[in-house]
Amino acid sequence: MKKKLNIPLVVKILIAIAIGVGAGQFAPVWAVRLMNTLTGLFDQLLHFFIPLIIVGLVTPAIAEVGKNAGKMLLWTVLLAYAFTVCSGLFAYLFSVNLFPRMLDPGSLAALEAAGREFKPYFTIGIPPVMDVMTALVLSFLLGLGIAFSGASKMQAGFLELKAIIVRSIERVIIPLLPFYIFGLFLDMTAAGKVGPVLGSFLAVVAVIFLMTLVLLVLQYCVAGVITHKNPFRMLWGMLPAYFTALGTASSAATIPVTLKCARGNGVSEGVSGFTIPLCATIHLSGSTLKITSCAIALMMMLGMQFDFMTILGFVLMLGVTMVAAPGVPGGAIMAALGVLSSVLGFDATQQALMITLYIAMDSFGTACNVTGDGAISLIIDRFASPPESE
Repeated sequence: MKKKLNIPLVVKILIAIAIGVGAGQFAPVWAVRLMNTLTGLFDQLLHFFIPLIIVGLVTPAIAEVGKNAGKMLLWTVLLAYAFTVCSGLFAYLFSVNLFPRMLDPGSLAALEAAGREFKPYFTIGIPPVMDVMTALVLSFLLGLGIAFSGASKMQAGFLELKAIIVRSIERVIIPLLPFYIFGLFLDMTAAGKVGPVLGSFLAVVAVIFLMTLVLLVLQYCVAGVITHKNPFRMLWGMLPAYFTALGTASSAATIPVTLKCARGNGVSEGVSGFTIPLCATIHLSGSTLKITSCAIALMMMLGMQFDFMTILGFVLMLGVTMVAAPGVPGGAIMAALGVLSSVLGFDATQQALMITLYIAMDSFGTACNVTGDGAISLIIDRFASPPESE
């Protein structure tokens, strides 16, 4: 029996970009228009899924947290959310001070105006069942209602809905993403826009990688102050988990290594056994940093206006949707598309560029998430087991 070749998603995306750029040099107009027709259909399908993703994933997550609202759980959830929001605000401060020096403001907007346009042959509208804000409010209402009323049958129904949504992402959305990205870069190359886009992408990726490292140092400095331990020694102790996550691109798959590293840093077995698996689901500082930074970079290159309050609202909502991000490669950006659209006004092309940028950095975002789990575990352990007085 032949073993199925399992190509990582980031490799598929890179291959799709390369083929799209190559084919766009000589593709006839009819071929570009045909691809734009197909990618337009996928975009409609994607927007139909977004509210379902929010309701199907956020509702059971809130119901489960509310149902098990013990003291350690509450503090872990609050700390994970605080870390996630702070990482988004850190990304904002870093981005607005650095990106203007390395990116050409409005460069993509100028390309949009100057480039050729290849209209699809036809479009089919697939309206979503509700808008993003309605889906988010409904998720909170239903999740809290299930938690406090003990509606076990409704909770079981939402867990089944979650399984359907996750399976749809894994079997439909994610497999079609390389095809979608191929169509996007085919169109951009044929329109003469791809050169500046790729150059800017490489610069953004390099800066965001540096930002994740700085963020981890800051997180462990906070943990060091609270636990009275050397932050760099603790961060060094988490390196096996960091590099494992780089290879697996999965927080869940890295849990055994993360547990071992956290315990090596002095976290008790009881606290680490509770916080590490939980944080693998609810703590996504690295993902939030990547999404916020990429969004700001794109808005600068497109000449879109934004201010701190806009980004603050975006980050606060993003922190909630990240809690429900499914454990599949690219799941976080799928859950974030609704917030990108509703708060920042990203259209289909801008969302596709966000997906491309995000998945190109998926592994080291996951590595940042996983390593930060260790800092949260250290802080929770400090309060769960206060040190003896000398």
